[in-house]
Amino acid sequence: MLSNIMGRKKTIPFSSCATQMYFSLSFGMIECVLLGVMAYDRYVAICHPLHYTIMMDRSTCIQLAAISWSSSFLSSMVINVLTLSLPYCGPNVLNHYFCEVPSILRLACTDTSFTEMVVFIFSIIIVFIPFLLIVVSYARILLSVLRMQSAAGRRKALSTCASHLTAVALFYGTAIFMYMRPQSKSSRAGGKIIAVFYTVITPMLNPLIYSLRNQDVKGALRRAIAKQRT
Repeated sequence: MLSNIMGRKKTIPFSSCATQMYFSLSFGMIECVLLGVMAYDRYVAICHPLHYTIMMDRSTCIQLAAISWSSSFLSSMVINVLTLSLPYCGPNVLNHYFCEVPSILRLACTDTSFTEMVVFIFSIIIVFIPFLLIVVSYARILLSVLRMQSAAGRRKALSTCASHLTAVALFYGTAIFMYMRPQSKSSRAGGKIIAVFYTVITPMLNPLIYSLRNQDVKGALRRAIAKQRT
């Protein structure tokens, strides 16, 4: 994106475009699965606090992370192979600021309905199923919070989920809208605006969303501000 905005040469080799598309899709899928895993982690911490260290031990966390990464890289590979195996006979002008599957499919000079269906199926597996896990986890968390007698306990439980819910709303809202709708109904300009949210805005806000909920970070920030005032 920075290259296209600042540079005079706005071209990209086919191999570089394929690499960019593979890794951007892979990391986006990893984000989806990890957000689902984080929701399950919050569910266990709030609804089963006494069993948390057993249910979410180091081995379980490593396995969940490995599943997130391996499934996402494999899914992205399948989508990339299908997308790049289509015939592209021109024009070769990409109406986007980076190589993304929906924008690449528009350049194919053949019927792309099968590839679009595969993308939709993988979107259900990688995007929608973790989203359902998030919804179910937070439904159980809400029921557990409502049964708490202490108002302070309810506030603390909801506070631990605030940063994760913010990240889910920002990332999932735009990703589902982009990848789980027919390409024929998608606007090119609208697609670029939506892509900005999950490729630029959400990653930019993530450090703030997560770190400012951390008591150590907030304490360090207060000390830094106090030091500047003195």
